[in-house]
Amino acid sequence: MAYDAVKMKDWQISEAAEANMPTPDEWREKLGLQKDEILPYGRIAKLDFLKIIDRLKGKPDGKYIEVTAITPTPLGEGKSTTSCGLMEGMGKRGWNVGGALRQPSGGPTMNVKGTAAGGGNSLLIPMTEFSMGLTGDINDIMNAHNLAMVALTSRMQHERNYDDEQLKRLTGMRRLDIDPTRVEMGWIIDFCAQALRNIIIGLGGRMDGFTMQSKYGIAVSSELMAMLSIVRDLADLRKRMDEITVAYDKKGKPVTTGDLEVGGAMTAWMRNTVNPTLMCTAEYNPCLVHAGPFANIAVGQSSIIADRIGLKMFDYHITESGFAADIGFEKFWNVKSRFSGLKPHVSVLTTTIRALKMHGGGPKVVAGLALPDEYTKENVGLVEKGLANMEHLIGVIRAAGINPVVCINAFHTDTKDEIATVRKSAEAAGARCALSTHWADGGDGALEFADVVKEACEEKNDFKFLYPNEMKLRERVDKIAKVVYGADGVSWTAEAEAKAKAFESDPKYDEYATMMVKTHLSLTHDPTLKGVPKGWTLPIRDVLIYSGAKFLCPCAGAITLMPGTSSNPAFRKVDVDTATGKVQGLF
Repeated sequence: MAYDAVKMKDWQISEAAEANMPTPDEWREKLGLQKDEILPYGRIAKLDFLKIIDRLKGKPDGKYIEVTAITPTPLGEGKSTTSCGLMEGMGKRGWNVGGALRQPSGGPTMNVKGTAAGGGNSLLIPMTEFSMGLTGDINDIMNAHNLAMVALTSRMQHERNYDDEQLKRLTGMRRLDIDPTRVEMGWIIDFCAQALRNIIIGLGGRMDGFTMQSKYGIAVSSELMAMLSIVRDLADLRKRMDEITVAYDKKGKPVTTGDLEVGGAMTAWMRNTVNPTLMCTAEYNPCLVHAGPFANIAVGQSSIIADRIGLKMFDYHITESGFAADIGFEKFWNVKSRFSGLKPHVSVLTTTIRALKMHGGGPKVVAGLALPDEYTKENVGLVEKGLANMEHLIGVIRAAGINPVVCINAFHTDTKDEIATVRKSAEAAGARCALSTHWADGGDGALEFADVVKEACEEKNDFKFLYPNEMKLRERVDKIAKVVYGADGVSWTAEAEAKAKAFESDPKYDEYATMMVKTHLSLTHDPTLKGVPKGWTLPIRDVLIYSGAKFLCPCAGAITLMPGTSSNPAFRKVDVDTATGKVQGLF
């Protein structure tokens, strides 16, 4: 049953759908799970990954479907909505389908962006749990991450207070001789707290820590979140937990979580995070929610773990990549698929008439302000001028050897001529194309979409990586810039190039993933440049290293790991009905 998405708010649709949402016990029966494979958390449940993957290890994988998008407006173009809509459309056809999405951060939920649960009749339920902590994964990551900082700062205090003999006698520890000016990690909290970006810690006496500059990032930017998304199992997570670079000593040698002897305790805090949370769409299609890393600085994917069991449990498994195809899909293609060993069949390029008009030269789109008339009234000319962005990103997907399907995520203001223009362009560029009204109509509006994706799944593809592992860092960046972004080349600052050369000279970094850092609002490093800019060079100003996740991160433009809260944040509207205990104003 589809609800009236025009008249009902998302929370009202969610609440209505939740009335008949399957219980954990009903899900166990529906999905054919063993009694000890489902772990209830109130109305929802986690799935015991290790038990399920072991029991189903001999079962063939289902079809692997990735969802990405064209370069978006600041409002987003509905990848989560499209992912849920495709699950609902395939479910309406009676096919065994499920998916995997990322968990939202409390920072955007309480700020401007809001939750990431989809919308209309294509959303995840229950929405309140989804948006406010779920089953505790982010909290566990915060505890594990901050424990590493406790280990570091207390060690620095004790090394200052004791000489080598006292240190050895009292603790059995050797001096790490940490350089307080080269501490790489900071603390994390899951809110947009710009006041904590740069702080001083350790004020007081000699027993009150080590006085130095420090910092906070938002929880989902933690290297631990990035690790959770790309590990294959708990053993992989435990191994990486000792390899995180926390700081450097005074000779420039890395000081790791293993040196601080804290990796085991960190893993203990995160032991339950390897189990995905089971949720569902408003039409009760199962969806695994797991991990929530940033897409512009980390891999930006739901987890390899969720995909591994989803491919065993479902005949069609749908997974979403963060942001547009130049970021999310590129990392799915060259990082996630390389780490997982899983071969994708189809990539869905979520496309909106709204975004195409922006790329065609339409007025600036600003979150929180009404859309200019150009976006809500027919303007085929603007659509035609913006098609280059979609066509370019179809070409990127085809370069991976994956079958592309353009999904026109329909708004009620889109016209027949605008839609026909997009369909003609997509098909001419070598993609299948489907119009989908899942936001308004749920699965019934996504039947054409489901059929087209199924057809694409049956067609053989020639999946291949953009570059081999043996290719050195600067060559990789050059190839990504030219093939994926459309740049003429790459320019490096002296500092960034020196770091790149050092990494290239050590064979151990050959296996590290190249994790590009840039804006999601443009194919370029400049968020104001729309469409497919020509005649430009990608500037790389720094290269960050995450040794636990095994990422080298070339940075094109400035980044912050701690967003700021706006002047009109969402938390102003959030409250609780004290008679029922229900959260209000969250969506």
